Amino acid sequence: MLTRAAELAGSTSSSTSRTAVVAVVIPCFNEAAAIGAVIDGFRTALPQAAIHVFDNASTDGTADVAARHGALVHRVELRGKGNVVRRMFADVEADVYVMTDGDATYDLANIGPMVDGVLQAGFDMVVGARVAAGDAPAYRAGHKLGNRLLTGSVALLFGGDFRDMLSGHRVFSRRYVKSFPAAAHGFETETELTIHALELRMACLEMPVTYRARPEGTHSKLSTWRDGWRILGTIGRLFTSERPLAFYLLLAAALAALAVGLGVPVVLHYFETGLVPRLPTAVLATGIMLSALLSLVSGIVLHQVTLSRQEAKRLAYLAIPATRGTR
Repeated sequence: MLTRAAELAGSTSSSTSRTAVVAVVIPCFNEAAAIGAVIDGFRTALPQAAIHVFDNASTDGTADVAARHGALVHRVELRGKGNVVRRMFADVEADVYVMTDGDATYDLANIGPMVDGVLQAGFDMVVGARVAAGDAPAYRAGHKLGNRLLTGSVALLFGGDFRDMLSGHRVFSRRYVKSFPAAAHGFETETELTIHALELRMACLEMPVTYRARPEGTHSKLSTWRDGWRILGTIGRLFTSERPLAFYLLLAAALAALAVGLGVPVVLHYFETGLVPRLPTAVLATGIMLSALLSLVSGIVLHQVTLSRQEAKRLAYLAIPATRGTR
């Protein structure tokens, strides 16, 4: 992925296609000390882009600061990053969507090549893989470890080779945005964004982005343990809904192994004596084995339902014209 990123960074477009509409969408909650710098940075890096700030009912004047710096401000009363992302993707119309956090931690030096990854190379999602800036304590050890574990879990269950699944710095095609069924409420939305791309086998790219320390006077809204558990729960929920055959097959195997472990001694004793003295154990083993068979059948049925649902999502994705143009 990063090799391809290097090629994009050095490429220039000779295309005569139309100029694409680029929208920068920034979810914010109490980022008054940083949002101005983020908006000014995008004004320099992507002067043609429309900048939208979605203020999640901030109480520190974030919306006023964003408006003074020339951004289009939208107010979202329902708290949670996932709720904000749902509104952003529904309300903004563009060819390319640049999403970033409002905390001024992401360097914008390669935002142009990231946009070109969608416009010229045809990727549906370009993810900024965070690289800590020198010795700055921007990327806390707990967050880094959690990111590795959660990213590895998604790779194990859904495939893909993402290095930073939880990055909030991304560029999307219109096809991606308008086919994304946002269901998350909070910070688990990045997990949904990644799995949606993997499920539809979209073309994705990762590019390194320098990750800096937060400006003084600001603090992270991410809780390592609380949000980590929520993200893990989202992975589990999506595994059961998007990979039902694998999930219920594992469950059936575990139940069958338990039933065999309980039932074999009873069966051996019966063959030796012709008696079943442990009748409750025999009944329990039989019930667990029936549950295993029911689990297997449920997995097969739900697998067919999931295939139909994925086909419908794929058709909805294909109904949206591909994004092409220049910035």
